[in-house]
Amino acid sequence: MIFFKNTVLFVLLLATITSARAQDTLKITLQQADSLFLQNNFRLLAAAMNVDAVKAEIIQAKLFPNPVFTADLNAYDPQNRKLLHVGKTGQKVFQMEQVIRLAGKRKAEIEMARSNAALAELELVQLTQQLKFQLHSDLFALGQYAQLLRSYTGQLALLDTLLKSYQQQADLGNLPLKDVVRLKGAYLKLNNDRAEVYKDYYEVHANLQVLLQTNSPLVFDFKEEDILRYIKAHPLPDIRTEAQLNRIDLKIAQQNKELADLNQQYQVKLAKPDINVFTSYDQRGGAFNNQINAGLSIPLPFFHRNQGNIKMAEYRVKEADLNVQAVQAEADASLSNAYQSYKQVVTEYKKAAPLYNEDFEITGKGMTENFRKQNVSMIEFIDFFEAYNEVQVELARIKSQLVVSAEKLNLLIGKDMF
Repeated sequence: MIFFKNTVLFVLLLATITSARAQDTLKITLQQADSLFLQNNFRLLAAAMNVDAVKAEIIQAKLFPNPVFTADLNAYDPQNRKLLHVGKTGQKVFQMEQVIRLAGKRKAEIEMARSNAALAELELVQLTQQLKFQLHSDLFALGQYAQLLRSYTGQLALLDTLLKSYQQQADLGNLPLKDVVRLKGAYLKLNNDRAEVYKDYYEVHANLQVLLQTNSPLVFDFKEEDILRYIKAHPLPDIRTEAQLNRIDLKIAQQNKELADLNQQYQVKLAKPDINVFTSYDQRGGAFNNQINAGLSIPLPFFHRNQGNIKMAEYRVKEADLNVQAVQAEADASLSNAYQSYKQVVTEYKKAAPLYNEDFEITGKGMTENFRKQNVSMIEFIDFFEAYNEVQVELARIKSQLVVSAEKLNLLIGKDMF
């Protein structure tokens, strides 16, 4: 009786866990995945915080230097033997100083801070585009792996049934043992193929969980139309024009060039000294009692004229200019190659997609049924079986590659054109 109760409790607990796991499964579309990604991804959120932090530098750059107040009080009067002799007959000095910045240094610092903020925003956009490329590629890869796993699992179940039947007939001497061995070989090969797909599936699944910041099992809900939408006819000149306007790495290089120019101008301004103005009150220490003074001080740029920093800034400008040219050349080459690769994959897809249709499925079922009735030989069945799986794997590869090549173009263009 106790054993029965424990068994019932175990079954109920197992059912509860299974139900909870089923409820935790997150079934998402491409649009839902994009929304979760933008809301939850820690790297994006951190980059957004960095943008806000860099923008705070603009506030800092707008601030003026604080005035400096100095109080010089008599600590001990040796003539009158008094401590803190600061009254009417004592001595005290008060002074107020203010730095006046010249040559437009404050304005230059504000412009540099704004340029830095623009650079941080561009880097956020770049990170978003790169992670979005990974997200979309992994989602469709996950979907293709899931379809392959479902097919493999169904075929393994079929082979398992056939194996049991053939083993029984072989034991009775009705069928040759070599047929059983061939079936077992086909079963083991398919099982190994499924294990490899599972390995890739879980690797991609883990990447997606990190991108979406979720621990729930993920199921990508997509249709064939979601893949077909990546097939679009855009001529290469139009793509190059859009890339010239939108490509983010080129914008970042150009922004770095602007920042280098601003820094070079700023270093030249730093060579010009600032003025320090002051006013003071001296009770008894000056030429007159209750004396009020005013004055200014300025460094004389005889030796230090910021020569080293100016020279370094000039080289940074040249470096940034060369980087812009390098990025432009790399952008043209990578875009052309990616476009040709995309066209090749589209051609492959258009040739391969019609091969796998309802007729293919009907033929597969008919082949299995004829094999059961022994109208088809073992060799013919296994050859068809292996060819069937090869077609599925190749078509899954082409579909995934189509998505990756189209998303790669979107990434290189800096805009969703595919």
